[in-house]
Amino acid sequence: MRRRVGAAAVTAAALALALAGCGSDDSTSSTSSTSSRPELKITGVYMPAPVTDTMAAGFFTVTNSGGTDTLTSVTSDLSADVTLHSTKDGAMEEEKSFAIPADGTLAFTSGGNHLMFEKLTHRPREGEKVSLTLHFARTGTVKVSMPVKSATYNPKTGH
Repeated sequence: MRRRVGAAAVTAAALALALAGCGSDDSTSSTSSTSSRPELKITGVYMPAPVTDTMAAGFFTVTNSGGTDTLTSVTSDLSADVTLHSTKDGAMEEEKSFAIPADGTLAFTSGGNHLMFEKLTHRPREGEKVSLTLHFARTGTVKVSMPVKSATYNPKTGH
């Protein structure tokens, strides 16, 4: 009888440890940065003054201090056709979305990822501000005011 009680106690203890281990793994994954809420900050927003009446580009940086998110689209009163683009091997490619890594950044820069505004409602001039709405899979919408800078503006120098 003592043997059975001892064996049962050992089995119960092993089962309790196994279950505790499973519970620990679950709680760790539920608090990881990929499942935590994204915390986005949009900076460096600008549009070089377009040289034509029909197209413009836009640039900004998304800094994320939380969990993953995805930029799914951008809308603007300047154009009904705002598209997301990447530049790979010198060639521009339209993208459906851009992932924003947990605790990471997504940069839209000249020569890299960028927005394209086509069929403009008007040609924005330097000093004007263009309204944008960024649409994210998890965060929802974020409204941004995009200042129009000189056509030769360089964000590194501020000129």
